[in-house]
Amino acid sequence: MNNRIDAIYARQSVDKKDSISIESQIEFCKYELKGGNCKEYTDKGYSGKNTDRPKFQELVRDIKRGLIAKVVVYKLDRISRSILDFANMMELFQQYNVEFVSSTEKFDTSTPMGRAMLNICIVFAQLERETIQKRVTDAYYSRSQRGFKMGGKAPYGFHTEPIKMDGINTKKLVVNPEEAANIRLMFEMYAQPTTSYGDITRYFAEQGILFHGKELIRPTLAQMLRNPVYVQADLDVYEFFKSQGTVIVNDAADFTGMNGCYLYQGRDVKPSKKNDLKDQMLVLAPHEGIVPSDIWLTCRKKLMNNMKIQSARKATHTWLAGKIKCGNCGYALMSIFNPSGKQYLRCTKRLDNKSCPGCGKIITSELEAVVYQQMVKKLASYKTLTGKKKAAKANPKITALQVELAHVDSEIEKLVDSLTGANNVLFSYVNVKIAELDGRKQELLARIAELTVEAISPEQVSQISGYLDTWENVSFDDKRRVVDLMITTIAATSDSLNITWKI
Repeated sequence: MNNRIDAIYARQSVDKKDSISIESQIEFCKYELKGGNCKEYTDKGYSGKNTDRPKFQELVRDIKRGLIAKVVVYKLDRISRSILDFANMMELFQQYNVEFVSSTEKFDTSTPMGRAMLNICIVFAQLERETIQKRVTDAYYSRSQRGFKMGGKAPYGFHTEPIKMDGINTKKLVVNPEEAANIRLMFEMYAQPTTSYGDITRYFAEQGILFHGKELIRPTLAQMLRNPVYVQADLDVYEFFKSQGTVIVNDAADFTGMNGCYLYQGRDVKPSKKNDLKDQMLVLAPHEGIVPSDIWLTCRKKLMNNMKIQSARKATHTWLAGKIKCGNCGYALMSIFNPSGKQYLRCTKRLDNKSCPGCGKIITSELEAVVYQQMVKKLASYKTLTGKKKAAKANPKITALQVELAHVDSEIEKLVDSLTGANNVLFSYVNVKIAELDGRKQELLARIAELTVEAISPEQVSQISGYLDTWENVSFDDKRRVVDLMITTIAATSDSLNITWKI
């Protein structure tokens, strides 16, 4: 153990005037070592929220290999601002007989009092970080409630112009006359009882009208029809949202039929409830609305009624429903019966606006037979190549998403750290970026949750095998469950078949 060396660890999340550089940290630590030999470990651009840092992990590995005698840092929060992580590191130091020194905070880790003081200090370090995070969150909701535009590109029908609100530079939506005419037409068409999504998307496709440079598709159309940014909000709009349990920031008297609205997700609203207006937050915006309130409300209520109808629907024609997509455009394939009663599949985009050549002639029963044979082969190879142990391992898609999530968290932390001493301009900019990143974070969390639920266990492999062996006697619902466990999507044409597997 006599050949162990001393180590210096330095960390800096972001370059700021009031933050000490890595070079300065190292100089302080070298002074503490009084010029002795040492190995330097430095992480730049990493938060102290967790210990997922490359050089820090290298330091941990060297400690476990018995190479390190002493670890010197400029300040103890360079190690971590997490109480749990710091406590784990102290245990690691004790386990491998490693001395810990903070060059600016004199603690003797060999005594109970010294260890207690260390823990007290790290509690306050974590408190500081969480206080900053709460301040950012509070600022976001405060600005939301005051009608600030909270980032993202302008909705179709508007462009942005800079304005100053409450002494803070921000942006205001301004009506684009040409695009606004298309928005009004869209709402007027959908307000008619017999008009469908397909009628509207087909009309704009035939007219060659693009929305942000792309053809109008059903999901985009549905999102636009729900968005209160377009409504000329009056008392009827106020009463509608009030009846839905929405948190309305402005007084009823402010709803004069002039302004549009922003709808923000409330603090206690889960992402899964994005189509539910309960507990969401409605704020009058400074821009002018485009669509009269009676037309907007007619469309919104029609959408809500359609959602109820859709939720009551259940696949009955094929156990592949929800999985089969057009191999040319990626749109869903739907079951159609010809005059003779034979069931076949058609591309929904082809049916919408004829902008896709279609999937060709696909008989539903024939595709089901082919997919069934592919499932049998896939399960056999899966059991042979992986075995039960590997079958239980995490989906690689989950791992990839978790890596991206960690990166997003890191970016948010960097932005939070940059707010210390920030002026109003920087504060406004950072808030917008944090809001954008948080949106992506929620998407990632939702997808990880989906994939986690989808993950297949050894027990499920055994169950699926039993179902496939007696497929003719398996119920329709159980067939759908088997397909859902094994397959993500099926891209098909009359000439090709591409299955994306979950296993």
